[in-house]
Amino acid sequence: MKVAVFLESYNGKTVKAGLEAAAAAKAMGGDEYIAIVLGRDLDATIADAGKIGFSKVYKAEIDPYNPSVFAKAIASVEADYYVLPGTVWGREIGPRLAVKFDAAYAGDITKVVDGKTFVRSIHGNKILSTIQVDAPKVVVTVRPGVFDTPEFGEGSAEVNDISVEASEVDQKAKLTEVLAASTDKIELTEADIIVSGGRGVGGPENFKLIEELADVLGAAVGASRAVVDAGWRPHSEQVGQTGKFVSPKLYIAVGISGAIQHLAGMSTSDIIVAINKDEEAPIFKVADYGIVADLFKAVPKLIEKIKEVKSQ
Repeated sequence: MKVAVFLESYNGKTVKAGLEAAAAAKAMGGDEYIAIVLGRDLDATIADAGKIGFSKVYKAEIDPYNPSVFAKAIASVEADYYVLPGTVWGREIGPRLAVKFDAAYAGDITKVVDGKTFVRSIHGNKILSTIQVDAPKVVVTVRPGVFDTPEFGEGSAEVNDISVEASEVDQKAKLTEVLAASTDKIELTEADIIVSGGRGVGGPENFKLIEELADVLGAAVGASRAVVDAGWRPHSEQVGQTGKFVSPKLYIAVGISGAIQHLAGMSTSDIIVAINKDEEAPIFKVADYGIVADLFKAVPKLIEKIKEVKSQ
């Protein structure tokens, strides 16, 4: 079984979810593994592919991003399985690949049982669904933040060029502009620690507490849907079923009651800490540690204690 992994990169760096997809692919028990690297400024990602154990890399300089052209490039590489990260790009490219090949499609998987059996969570992580595939070609997307990233070694990979041309149909939809988030912020899906605030924070002016706690922890800032809908924080920070699915090592929920759609996006975090003055809040049912307290008293004390420990 030959497995091809789309090792996604952005701004010259390998995306963490791409590395996680590589780890998931290695658990499938294939006979041969190859990496596919597309976009621009690819040298670092090509080097990463060799360091995590790929013997061959197929690359194409394609700029700007176009899901149809990316799908064409990946399809030009012969394989039995195609594994992509469940990022915005992966979710756009994966179904296109499946249609091109008339392939079996296993989307947003959270576990690899074997090469033909996968698990994914559905209905807000309330149900685990087992998928079995039996087809000449299979396309898989991997939920970000679930698999550990592979260890880096000293290897290098043989590099092969991919030639792909965009047709008139491919150009009907074009990427005209990318509005990037501030480069000094930690991306939610890349973060090991996330501090999220909910409606209990009281207003946008009080999010400075969330930001300060995140700063001392070296964490990313998240928000509940209610906060985003109220215009307090940008949608890029929303955690939940209609926002981003995250699975950091530590997730701190401050003033978040724990609506089902929010829990769906963060309940797979390694450790969950909840701070809420309502002891009946649903968030405490999934929390590993709970603090029933006024967040305006608890969070400043927590910040003070963390600073004290870090100064020692």
